[in-house]
Amino acid sequence: MKHIFLTTFALIGFAFATQAQEISKNAIGLRLGDGDGFGTEVSYQRAVGSNNNRIELDLGWRDNENFDAIRLTGLYHWVWNIDGGFNWYAGPGAGIGRVDFDDDRFPRDNQPDDETYVYLAGDIGIEYNFDFPLLLSLDFRPEFGFNDNVSDDVDFDIGLGVRYQF
Repeated sequence: MKHIFLTTFALIGFAFATQAQEISKNAIGLRLGDGDGFGTEVSYQRAVGSNNNRIELDLGWRDNENFDAIRLTGLYHWVWNIDGGFNWYAGPGAGIGRVDFDDDRFPRDNQPDDETYVYLAGDIGIEYNFDFPLLLSLDFRPEFGFNDNVSDDVDFDIGLGVRYQF
């Protein structure tokens, strides 16, 4: 019985080890999405540790008739292989942003029309790692904002990532 248990445990461990896939050390590109007014972000990913973990930094900006804004999001991803080049990932994150509203939005005296805000984020997604240095991803990112004027609530952001790996 002891030998069967050890053999089964070794076979399961071997099966998981054969499914592991190395992630690229660096990736840079664009994350195209929307949900809270940010359409495009410059995205950088960096592998960390000995496992398939990484950090992601996204810099987004927006300029339209109602506001001008910039924000920086940092995320930590745990990455798991599904099959071949398909991976899925999830992780927590946070960010900071600065928004400057059009003066028409705040017509009252002494009401500020700009604000710096912070938010917490989560990220879950799926990606495909091609044989050449291209990484395509689709992710869902809920964001919980803490601020006065923007919107002190939850935003849901869905994004398509296109990144060059090196």
